[in-house]
Amino acid sequence: MSKVTKHIVLLTSEFPPLPGGIGNHAYNLAEYLQQSGYKVSVIADQRDSIENETKFDSELQSNVYRVALKRTRYFMYVKRIWLCFKLSKSADYLICSGKFPLWIGAILKPIISAKTIAVIHGTEVNFTNPKLKKSINSSLNRFDKIIAVSSFTKALVDDLILKNITVIPNGFSVSRLEDNNTDILELVGHPKLLTVGNVTERKGQANVIKHLPDLIKKYPDLHYHCVGFETEADACVDLAKSLDVFEYVTFHGHVTHKQLKSFYENADICVMLSKTMQTGDVEGFGIALIEANHFGLPTIGAKGCGIEDAVSNEKSGLLIDGQDSKEFVNAVIMILDNKATYEKGAKSWSELHQWQHIIKHYIDFIDS
Repeated sequence: MSKVTKHIVLLTSEFPPLPGGIGNHAYNLAEYLQQSGYKVSVIADQRDSIENETKFDSELQSNVYRVALKRTRYFMYVKRIWLCFKLSKSADYLICSGKFPLWIGAILKPIISAKTIAVIHGTEVNFTNPKLKKSINSSLNRFDKIIAVSSFTKALVDDLILKNITVIPNGFSVSRLEDNNTDILELVGHPKLLTVGNVTERKGQANVIKHLPDLIKKYPDLHYHCVGFETEADACVDLAKSLDVFEYVTFHGHVTHKQLKSFYENADICVMLSKTMQTGDVEGFGIALIEANHFGLPTIGAKGCGIEDAVSNEKSGLLIDGQDSKEFVNAVIMILDNKATYEKGAKSWSELHQWQHIIKHYIDFIDS
């Protein structure tokens, strides 16, 4: 008797080709589940041009249903709910990833036959607004199973005493980073520090800049390279100028995966000193650190957020108080003085987070 193909509907708040942690996770989850023998249908909002998204979707193994961008967001919400209901009526599982998907999954739970699974990343379960917090908590209690991408994220909902919850760390795809690259990239500086991510207060580029005056005393030729959309770069530029370190910082903007590989290969340390915002916006994991590890690039990450799960302290890198300049300087010195040891530890740590391994944990939990 032939094996029955199980159908999984994945409702996500983000999906490529535009970057984003939740979108990157959803993309890999969908593709690796499809490769593992499931039929996967992805529901996501339009974020890029129709041409770019159509080309991107045509190269995927999973099926993607885009909710067209509308000036009035209400119509997008309705379309998303209707599409999710239509596809989930006969599906085996509905996986919801992101804030709005969690609400939809909870709403549809009583009227669909699919088992519901929530994937929580961080910010969507850490609202400081009491009404938002209550609505998300109520939604989570309706799901059959819950997957947290880090122990930190799971701790954010420990007070709910959820019955069927597990931690499955974020993964990365080697194939997307190993594309042939003909670009020759030469980064200035020694040491060369790198942060990959949207330039925002939460991602912590400003925290790194604040530490540069003290670090320059030890390494006068250093340079800090920032890769990612320059959303709040103006504030970082003003800060760098006020500290007289602007010449030591370069914002490279958004780059392709091929170009990103060159940054990872040419930098000395990957840094992410994220901070938790007053709204509850928090770093749930920090997958860029694992990607950097794949190329033997040691990392320095901030304590008090999901980055604690992305750094194997004293092996793949170091965890520090992101606000403490002395700790930051000492961490840079420690890694550079023991570069070979940290490079080896970084590669070993990244191997554990390849999606070919991570997907097995998802399948075991989904089908258990």
